[in-house]
This record gives sequence, C-alpha cells and structure tokens, in this order.
Amino acid sequence: MPLGRELPQLLRQRLFYKGRKFDFEVNRLRLPNKSEGEWECIRHPGGALAVPVTPEGKLVLVRQYRFAIQGRILEFPAGTVEANEEPLETIQREIEEETGYSAKKWDKLGEFFLAPGYSDEIIYAFLARDLEKLETPPPQDKDEDIETVFLTPEELEKAILEGEPVDAKSVSSFFLARPFLI
Repeated sequence: MPLGRELPQLLRQRLFYKGRKFDFEVNRLRLPNKSEGEWECIRHPGGALAVPVTPEGKLVLVRQYRFAIQGRILEFPAGTVEANEEPLETIQREIEEETGYSAKKWDKLGEFFLAPGYSDEIIYAFLARDLEKLETPPPQDKDEDIETVFLTPEELEKAILEGEPVDAKSVSSFFLARPFLI
C-alpha cells in the first residue's frame, strides 16, 4: 500500500458515481481507531506533473482556464494517469500536448496526496530538462484553453508569494524542484 495507508472497514456503500475523470463514493466506514461514520471520497487514478526547465533556466508553465474556479490559473503541465499507463508516460505525453516541448532528461521529484481530506489522488512530480521545442506539437484536448508562460524561478516564487493564482500541485512541485534550479 503506497504512502503508509491503513484501510478502514467498509460497512456500507450508500452512494457511488462513476465519472469521466474520477469516481465519487459515500461510504459508512469503521476507521482504524474504531469510530464509525459516513464519509465522502473522490477516487482518482492519480496525476503526473512536470516542472519543465529550458536550457536557459526558465520554467515552462501554462495559464489554463478551469471551469471549477471560473477563471485562469498558473500551473505546471500535468495530466491524469490513464489506465495501464505509468505516470512518466502520462507526463511525457502531456508536456508535449500542453506546451509543445519534449524533454530528454527526466528525474522523479516525489509524490504526494493532493487533497487527502476528500480525495485519494496522488500527484507524481517530475523534473523535465533538456527541453526541445517540437516542430509539430500534438493537438491539445478540445476542452483545453491554455497559454504557455515562461518564468524564472525567482519570478514564479514572487508570483506565488504575491498571491497570483497558482494551483497547489504546482506550488508543491516547485519547492520540490527548487534545489535543482539553483
């Protein structure tokens, strides 16, 4: 079991919804400390993220429209891990689709839970280096509204500290990558 999990006892599944990107459950559980109750949970296959760095030391991010927040947010390229796909395969595909770049060198930065209070989603973070601009990038998904943004590590840190909308997985991954960006 990844990241030290202890399974609760499932007493009853009250509600289940299977969606396109994730599933939703409401279950009656007995937790390891013996308390019982109903808890909601989003079941997600996980996501992979890249912190892409150009040969000049610039970070490649995307400013993307997200319907849930009804606005645009700054993020590193990322995507949902598909069935029978390794996280590295996911992000190698996504970085090309979202930014038009490919990377020759990949290093795993780590993995972490995104929102463990209501979801089991794990983010697999990678550092992508030796970037090359693709002559013909693959098409973006139809629902993607993305602008590529290039920032120095100092500019990104300033944006984060000044409250520019940056998603949590990107902030976390940036600080995991920071020792490699010096």
